[in-house]
Amino acid sequence: MAAVTGLAWSAATLAAASASVEVPPGQVELKIPSHGAMLNGFMYTAAGSQAHPVLVLLHGFPGNERNLDLAQAARRAGWDTLYFDYRGSWGSGGRFSFAHALEDVDQVLAFIRSPPVRQRWHLDTSRIALLGHSMGGGLALLATERDPGIRCTAALAAWNFGAEARLWQRQPGSRQEQEAYFSQVTDPDAGPLRSTGGALRDELLQAPPEWDFVQNAQRLRGRPLLLVADTRTAADMATYTALLARLHALMADKVTALTYVDDHPFSAHREALQQQLLAWLASACGKPG
Repeated sequence: MAAVTGLAWSAATLAAASASVEVPPGQVELKIPSHGAMLNGFMYTAAGSQAHPVLVLLHGFPGNERNLDLAQAARRAGWDTLYFDYRGSWGSGGRFSFAHALEDVDQVLAFIRSPPVRQRWHLDTSRIALLGHSMGGGLALLATERDPGIRCTAALAAWNFGAEARLWQRQPGSRQEQEAYFSQVTDPDAGPLRSTGGALRDELLQAPPEWDFVQNAQRLRGRPLLLVADTRTAADMATYTALLARLHALMADKVTALTYVDDHPFSAHREALQQQLLAWLASACGKPG
């Protein structure tokens, strides 16, 4: 009888808890306009009818690691979490380029801030955070340098693609390796990236100075940042070390930095990364209401 009573009490408690959630968590499929094309995306919406802060995920090149485990964890912590694919990537319309990806980030931020979208999904656009991995980490830092309305930014194994041409000059072998990879993941008519290896190579050879987030780190001073690097990828550690040194010289005081002994997608530290992200979001970006 005690066991039956316990089960009944547990069921009643669960029912009451469910009833107390006015709006359950959900998922919304999105089509986001960007310069004549439509970006495929979706948003994990957090439980509750109050306005939620927004975490925007920026995937890497080409985007095999989407970090959706981190998105789900942030949603459970009260953040609406938006994922999208840049133009010309993974089925989004248009052609992929680094310049287009930068523009797409701006368009997604404008989409979130537009009154119809903000009101429909009860978004707290005073608390927008960016979470980018690899190329997405570089895009996140560049967007933060340009947009004072971004509350806080997390960059995981950020790729400073704006400085890639200088690296190629010092290390010709790295250019050959990168060009081979560009050709491997591009196709003018299909995917995962609709472009050509030569077009992406030429774009980085002509990259404007403002694409180098390390050299322009003064624009990040005073911004809450989470910088994470993996020790097994030399390029990731070099970028991480250079950016931290620059921020230290600028006396930036809102930087949380750490490394994991791991590979580029942090395969062995997914749970630790979730915990670190949630702790940082709460402390640096403000707890959801």
